[in-house]
Amino acid sequence: MNSATSEATKTAQAQYKIVDKVHNFDKVLAQRPDFDHSNAPIEVTKNPDPDWHYGDGVRGHNPHATKHIEVDPYAPDRPTVNNYRMLISGIAPRPIGFISTVSGDGSATKNLSPFSYFQVIDHDPPMFVVGFSARPGGDRAKDTYRNLKETGECVINAVSENMIEAVNATAIDAPYGVSEWDISGLHEAPASTVRPARVQESVFSVEGKVVDVKEFRDHQREGMSVAGMVLIKATRFWVREDAVDKDVSHIDINKLRPLGQLGGMAYGRITSTFELPRKHWGDECQKSELLSALDKSREDR
Repeated sequence: MNSATSEATKTAQAQYKIVDKVHNFDKVLAQRPDFDHSNAPIEVTKNPDPDWHYGDGVRGHNPHATKHIEVDPYAPDRPTVNNYRMLISGIAPRPIGFISTVSGDGSATKNLSPFSYFQVIDHDPPMFVVGFSARPGGDRAKDTYRNLKETGECVINAVSENMIEAVNATAIDAPYGVSEWDISGLHEAPASTVRPARVQESVFSVEGKVVDVKEFRDHQREGMSVAGMVLIKATRFWVREDAVDKDVSHIDINKLRPLGQLGGMAYGRITSTFELPRKHWGDECQKSELLSALDKSREDR
């Protein structure tokens, strides 16, 4: 690394404030109520507005009562960390992709790490996407990202309430060579189509292989690694036997107890749900004057 590159990396490191140190969190935590470990059944309620009709919009809300402000994410005076904080607090909740990989350098070093830039994007074939943010260090990519590019294999593990402390522990900035499996105390279970292990404690795990990698080099800044996106195709599912129905098609949310990642350090749990069926145009036109009029207007064009 030459002096110019080294200086750029130092500058990037100084400006990189994605993970801030938290002071006196133990004192803050001590003032909060205890977590409810009762495992009470997740309540199913009515939907928020059972009397809603087509064309009603958001009832009880005046759209002109509040104003929006325009934000340019690329403004010269806007710190990148502000985009990060806005996105993770505005796009919420987000599923946690808890990903197991191994290195491709011959040492087969194991890695286990959580990601909130993660989502399932299709079922046929089962496909997932994981995003990797730029970080200080030029070519110093995140271990999981490097492993995925080198080996093309991983296991994606679902995160439940009872394992979040162990999952969060794997996000620590441990030095290279220290195993997140040891840090977390989670247990390895064998996979069948990939080398990385799955997490035994996870209710649901997905073995997967890399289909494509997209790197955003046109946006790479001096002193920072390149941001990237990895597309992963599932090769096997693993689901806890007591959590799935007889058709092996539906996982019981009361057994899964999933968490969502919110803004800042916050996570959200599910204590209640509601259901809304998808409607069919032909059926609904017979019930709704608005839809019937729209349908007639379409036919008259």
